[in-house]
Order: sequence, then structure tokens, then C-alpha cells
Amino acid sequence: MSENQKVFRKDFIVGCFILLITVIFLLLTLFFRTHFYPGTVINGIQVSCKTEKEADRRLVRLASTYVLVLNERNKEREQIAGSEIGLEFGKPLDSSHLKKIQNQTFWLVSVLRRDCLSYNGAFTYDEDLLKKRYDSLDCTDTSKIIEPKNAGLVYRNGSYRIVKEVYGNRVIDDILYEHIKNAVKNGDPEINLEQINCYRNPTIKWDSQKILNTKIAADGYISARIIYQLPDGAVVVDGEEISSWIEFDHDLKISFNEGKVAHFLRQLAEHYDTVGRERDFVTSSGEKIKIGGGDYGWKVDIRKETENLIGIIMSRMTVVKEPEFSQNGALRDRNDIGSTYVEIDLTKQHLWFYSGGILIVHGDVVTGNISRGYKTPEGIYSLKYKIRDAVLKGENYESSVSYWMPFNNDIGIHDAPWRTRFGGDIYLTRGSHGCVNAPFRVAETLFKHISVGTPVVCYN
Repeated sequence: MSENQKVFRKDFIVGCFILLITVIFLLLTLFFRTHFYPGTVINGIQVSCKTEKEADRRLVRLASTYVLVLNERNKEREQIAGSEIGLEFGKPLDSSHLKKIQNQTFWLVSVLRRDCLSYNGAFTYDEDLLKKRYDSLDCTDTSKIIEPKNAGLVYRNGSYRIVKEVYGNRVIDDILYEHIKNAVKNGDPEINLEQINCYRNPTIKWDSQKILNTKIAADGYISARIIYQLPDGAVVVDGEEISSWIEFDHDLKISFNEGKVAHFLRQLAEHYDTVGRERDFVTSSGEKIKIGGGDYGWKVDIRKETENLIGIIMSRMTVVKEPEFSQNGALRDRNDIGSTYVEIDLTKQHLWFYSGGILIVHGDVVTGNISRGYKTPEGIYSLKYKIRDAVLKGENYESSVSYWMPFNNDIGIHDAPWRTRFGGDIYLTRGSHGCVNAPFRVAETLFKHISVGTPVVCYN
């Protein structure tokens, strides 16, 4: 065979091969005008080399049998069936529409570059039906929801113990609902709720440094000891009591329940407070009487002592103390009047003033007018202040006095220059508006020797 024949034969074979390739290419091009490209997937369904009708049948069948499985926490599973939410395959993303989109890209390029081979969102559903089905899920049923709870601390047997966190099963509705909608449109068979992070989880874990630090602080607080001395013993505030006042917020910040502390102190104050309590009193006539009422005596300052007590606890100290008082008596005793006081017998209309047990001055007085309802109140009061040259004003009077010593609001002891007589039964019909009218000499001597806070004892 000549060289020319060999060249011709080689060219013929090459030409035939090119022609064959061209014919095959043209046939494939015609084929893929009506068939989906190799590797095409619609909503997870393989439709390679399928016609539009064949793809439609597969997708319609999938829509009719579709079930979305929800893999929930604690191995719980729920399902949403396509039939429950009106799921169907059709416009605007039916197969013919998708094929037109795919044909905009040359098939060989698509195969090589994997373009236009995957479509999602081909299913439609009834939004109202999906919302109704979502609301009926067990994972959204409020009666079955366990809220997440941070790790915490509980006081037990003298110390705080760590309680592990609770994860619960509360879902984040916005996240879960959006994933369900996307899964339904795309025909996804399942959703793992843990993997899409749609649960509300505790933010503080049992082994976190934060809870360990809080435990150390709380254990330090309950190590404090406060011993309140009483006339007849003591009250000890220990860890058991302190732990009932300690509270932790959601972020484990420690606080003290001031209301509970104040309640404890009000109970404690019953051992200290003497204001208004009935006391034994021996009158200047030697008679033993019981008298109560008034504003004189010891009174615990609940607000300040609450601050003091919490401060001591936070300092982790052991102290022996008495509470803070808003007002004091002369003696730390239930009978706390002492030996310096003013005594007023409202029946005998007489006043005595003792200083350190020594009688300084005494004399007849005139107290509140009984007939007009101005009776001077009984009780034990304290002198509020004293001033010279005061003008006393009332509804229908204005009187100038040299010595003014109030002990019960606007009731006080003062001289009465308009009176020439004192004592007897004057007070029954011509008494004062409630004050104790005293002779000038008695008022002057009393004013010179009495101090603010001195008890004033009024009795019948």
C-alpha cells in the first residue's frame, strides 16, 4: 500500500470518528432538550435523563407520601406528613419550568461544571395547615415543656452543694419553624433538632468556674457568726439562718433578701424594744403601779441594723453585739426609766422631777381640761427639746411662755403666767388644751436641770 493510500485511510478513519462523535453529540443534545441532564436532583429525587412527565410523576409520588421526621432531644421522635399540610408538587417550580431553566445552560457545560443539576423548593404547602400542625407538636406543647435551668447551689448540712443544670426541651420557635418550612419545601426527610441548635439551653454548667466561685463566696458568708446579747441570754445567727437569706439570680449573682433579714430583726427586737411596753413603777407616794404606752424606751433601728448585719455576713466575721437603736432608754433593762425622770400624777395634779434619784423640784400643776376632751394622755414619753420664750398657738388661743418643754407632740410642760392657782380640781373644767401648766418657779427649775430625752411619766 502506497503512502498516499495510507494517509487517505488514516484521514478517513479520523473523519469517520469525528463524524460519529458529532452525531452522538447532536443526538445527546436533542435528547437533553427534553430530558434532564445527568446528575439532576429535584428535592432530593434523582431525575437524571428523565423527561418532564417522568420527573413530575416521581415528585408527585414523593409529595403524596412525604413524611418529615423530627429527631428531638431525649430520643423523642415526631412526624409531619405531607398530607397534613397540603403538600404538593407544582407551579411555580414544576418540572417543565425547571427544565426550561436548565436548558438555558448548555448540557455539556452543566455536566462538566455540575451547574443546574440541583433544585430545591419544588413543593408548596398550606401555610395555615403547617402552622396548625406545628402548634400541635409535642415539642411545642406547653404542658410537656421542661424549661432549661442553670446549674445552681443548695444549702445542705452546713455547706452549699452544686446542683447540675437541666437542659429541658424548650425549643426556639423561630429557628425550628423556619427549618421545618425549608425541609418541607425541599423534601428533606428529617431534621435533627440538636444539630440545628433550636433548643434553649442552660448558660451555666455544673463544672463552670463561675459556679465554683459562687460556691466559695456563699460558703464564706455562711461561716459568719453574729451573737446578739440579750438581758436574759443570747441569739446566735449562724449558717442555717444566713442561708435562708441568701438568694441567687439567673446568673448566679448572690444577693441577700433584705425583707427576710428585716423580719428576723423585728422578731429579735421584741427582746430589746421597750417603747410602749407596760412597766412597774413606784410613785412618789410609794404606790406600785403598772404603766405603759408613750414613746419612751429602746427601739431597734431595723433599717440600719439590716445593713449592719448583711455587712458583717459579707465580711465573714464572728461578732458579739447589740443591734443598732433608733432611740435609747436610760437603762438596758425592761424597766428602763432609771433614776432621772419627771413624774406627773394626773389625778393629784402634781409634778415631781428627780435627777439621779434626788428630788430637784416638785409642785402642783394643771393638766388637760377633762370637760372639753383635752385630757393629758397617760404613758411614758421622752422630752423632745426645750426652748425659752416660746409662743404657743392653737385653734383659738395664742400664749407666750418663758419655758417650753414638749414631750408628746404638741403637749409639753410650760409656765402659765395667766394662772394664779394650780392643783386641785381646776383641770376638770378649766384645764389646759392638754399641756402641763406649772408654776413659774417649778418650770424654771425644771428647765435648768432637765435634759432632752429625759423620761416623762404621766399616770392617773
